[in-house]
Amino acid sequence: MNTFSMARPLQLLLALSVVVSACSSASNTETVETQAPQAVDQQETKQLLVVGTYTRKEGHVDGKADGIYVYEFDLETGNLTQVSTSPPIVNPSYLTIHPSSDWVYAVSETGGESENEAGTVQAFRLDRSSGRLGAINAVSSEGDYPCYVSIDQTGGFAMVANYGGGIALLPIEANGELQEATTVIQHSGKGPTPRQEAPHAHMIVPGPNEKFIYAVDLGTDKIYTYTLDALGEKLIPAGEAATLEPGSGPRHLTFHPINDFAYVVNELSGTITAFKVDSVSGALESFQTISTIPGGISGQAGSADIHIHPSGQYLYASNRGDMNNIAMFEINQTSGVLKLMGHQPTFGLTPRNFVIHPNGEFLLVANQDSGNVVTFRIDENTGLLQETGINTEIPTPVCLKFVD
Repeated sequence: MNTFSMARPLQLLLALSVVVSACSSASNTETVETQAPQAVDQQETKQLLVVGTYTRKEGHVDGKADGIYVYEFDLETGNLTQVSTSPPIVNPSYLTIHPSSDWVYAVSETGGESENEAGTVQAFRLDRSSGRLGAINAVSSEGDYPCYVSIDQTGGFAMVANYGGGIALLPIEANGELQEATTVIQHSGKGPTPRQEAPHAHMIVPGPNEKFIYAVDLGTDKIYTYTLDALGEKLIPAGEAATLEPGSGPRHLTFHPINDFAYVVNELSGTITAFKVDSVSGALESFQTISTIPGGISGQAGSADIHIHPSGQYLYASNRGDMNNIAMFEINQTSGVLKLMGHQPTFGLTPRNFVIHPNGEFLLVANQDSGNVVTFRIDENTGLLQETGINTEIPTPVCLKFVD
């Protein structure tokens, strides 16, 4: 058995207890195939890419997708070929792959007064040989409009951020099934802009080591630090939250792969704030804030996503709003200071999310409102994005994840 799939039982044995709880189950409807069934060759030049989407019209998006899509990515050309579509799920706007690569966890971004509209997190089984997804179960996200889900380093817990209801910790069983939340935390406070009338958790993610968990809240202009008590199955606040400039609207956070630096993209101000990470306390100390907007241009950036190249030399951030581009930065390896290199148009509208391939050669961007995923090559010498001409039509794509 994969070592990751044993994480949950080992935690329970160490605690000398057995937790048995009822989980709501999703239908085990088979994945819809879009081509003749065949094994997916990932050994040499192919790798699976899982795509999260919006499936229906909402206030901020006209969703047109059918669920989660699985594609085959060609590592030589950068081309994408669709393999399958998931069993039904509403608005799987963000997803994550379990460290074992056996399971996919996706939010269902819904909410409102109706009980039927409450947000959920859904678990899927991934057959890597065929690229097919099978539903396992679904549980409450414990808040409205869940928008982010991640897995801790042990593979034993899923963590979800609800835009309309705080953060939650969900244990994962040995078969990939999700348990009901064991911790739910609602942040408090608000910011100075209309979008910040209340807390809006937008991300929860493990730090670069196993000590700390970070939750980014757009509504309060704060990044909260927690520790994970695996035996007690709970998140514990750790120290004071890092505070951004009022009205920044922090959205997504990324950590440098080598040095103790972290960077958050601020949606409302169109900026990136750089932090020094204290490896002992987990505290974040800011040392730079830099604009993502091209000089001399006015308008809304709607900054969305942020990632660092595997080499640690370059950082990229997406701008939506009036920009529709990727801002590219060089990272000073000693100080962590960012230097703007330029902007690359995404050849689409509303680049909500993008992904860098682990080999550092490709960057793929999901243009939500134009319904396309564009493949770029990354120049290994300069870090600049190079056009490939590969433009794949995918309905309302908003999250891209490679399967290791």
